[in-house]
Amino acid sequence: MTSHRRILLILGGGIAAYKTLELIRRLRESGCSICAVLTDAASQFVTPLSVASLTNEKIYQGLFDLTNETKIGHIQLSRDADLIVVAPATADLMAKMAAGLATDLATTLLLATDKPVLIAPAMNVRMWEHPATQRNLKQLKKDGVKIIGPNEGDMACGEFGLGRMAEPAEILKSIIVQFEKQNDRVTKLKSLDTKEHTKPLDGCRALVTAGPTWEPIDPVRYLTNRSSGKQGFAIARELVEAGANVVLVAGPVALNDPRGLKTVRVETAEQMLAACEHILPVDIAICAAAVSDWCASSQAINKLKKSSISSRQLELKENPDILKSISMKSKDRPKLVVGFAAETEDLIKNATEKRKAKGCDWMVANDVAPGTDAMGGNTNQVHLITSDGVEAWPQLPKTEVAHSLVTRIGHHLRARAASSPGKKQGGKRDR
Repeated sequence: MTSHRRILLILGGGIAAYKTLELIRRLRESGCSICAVLTDAASQFVTPLSVASLTNEKIYQGLFDLTNETKIGHIQLSRDADLIVVAPATADLMAKMAAGLATDLATTLLLATDKPVLIAPAMNVRMWEHPATQRNLKQLKKDGVKIIGPNEGDMACGEFGLGRMAEPAEILKSIIVQFEKQNDRVTKLKSLDTKEHTKPLDGCRALVTAGPTWEPIDPVRYLTNRSSGKQGFAIARELVEAGANVVLVAGPVALNDPRGLKTVRVETAEQMLAACEHILPVDIAICAAAVSDWCASSQAINKLKKSSISSRQLELKENPDILKSISMKSKDRPKLVVGFAAETEDLIKNATEKRKAKGCDWMVANDVAPGTDAMGGNTNQVHLITSDGVEAWPQLPKTEVAHSLVTRIGHHLRARAASSPGKKQGGKRDR
């Protein structure tokens, strides 16, 4: 429910701000991207560097930062978000929100937005119980602001009572509820005209491979690579959003199975090939996995001791070529086969040669040289190589690369269907 969502997170000045760091970590794990704004008081409790390290994005603080105003603008910050979360929401912030004040970047964003707002109050129990705060709370609820907490417990000031900020898990749950409500509203709107809102890949079956493979040497050691699987998982999720029936074959990665599709977990290249063969036929095959080219010619039953292997060469054999196997099928070949080429030099030349050698329709070439953040990171800069030429894409979050690729696939299949009237888009490959 939180995947691909954008949150504008405003940190108020209170000791509870340290909890917000844990909230950021949980949101990132759930697939959210976060733009964080710190009030001047908040920066006294948590450093901008610590917040930036967790969000992996620039931190905003000043309203009159002319560089930022030129590039993005304080109004655009609030418009880009799916939800605005204020945590901790201090008594001062709540008062300014209730009064409609815009005295700094945080309060200006809150006044300028038309997006849902969720706040997590945190303050001394006396401040929480004060008639002014309770009056502001009523006004905020009347304005449609959602409230989570506060909880009862010990205060940093030595008192006990209501005023502790809700725990990160509670706030995350409340955020998910807000997104579920948004999804329900979108679903109702789409149901008003299902024909108009038909998804571009409705009826298509898609296969996606993602992540590395582990090729065992003995029960302890194995050959592998640095692939995180993030790009392949993002593509699988985007295909689901586009209406496709998706099966994701994933190597060993530290990612949760995406919703709305079937995930098959494997370890070795041979297991990945067998899983793909079982899933075929499909309309679309996207081989984003970084399959190990080699494996040990024989796997040791017991752990090899250093003394026994220090002076001998490890014998390797070539792994099956999954992309080529799917591309070269004489029967039930997918309508579109997309491969990935991870290169550290001569990117376009090597990827173009690989596309021809593998027999695939498209090749997505990505530079994985040191410093690019492609392997294991959250961004990617790719070139799409087709029979028509090379398209250079800018560096984007992997979720945006996935969205652009799936959009391109939708356009391609619609154009193909239009040029071949009478043929169905879904099902087995038309012959």
